[in-house]
Amino acid sequence: MKAKEGKTCKVIRATERYHGKQGFDYGGAISSESVGSKAICMHLLTIPPGGRAKAHMHENHETAIYVISGESGTWYGKNLEEHLTVRAGEFLYIPAGTPHLPYNPSKTEPCTAIIARTDPNEQESVVLLPELDKLH
Repeated sequence: MKAKEGKTCKVIRATERYHGKQGFDYGGAISSESVGSKAICMHLLTIPPGGRAKAHMHENHETAIYVISGESGTWYGKNLEEHLTVRAGEFLYIPAGTPHLPYNPSKTEPCTAIIARTDPNEQESVVLLPELDKLH
């Protein structure tokens, strides 16, 4: 099967980095901007020891996360009233429009994960929720 005209496979190196609205640095993004994707983005995230994102949500896009190493805690829900922990070897699903605030509870170990989202533009659907930051 031939690729459509103008479309081709492309390798993105995890050393390519960008700073997201959520307050973290991301690497190796597959996105509309980097490869012309139409319905998905995927990137590598390492949360440093004690690191924490800004409270946010992705309005119309689902998120799937696979933790490679370490662990991350996440406050989630309308007022960040719910909490879970995801560890190396586990997947996490975040429904579209769900406020969440991920963080690394370790004081010594980073948490590294692969994140995929149904937003090909990656940062376009990020909605910061500063009113929730002070809750945790």
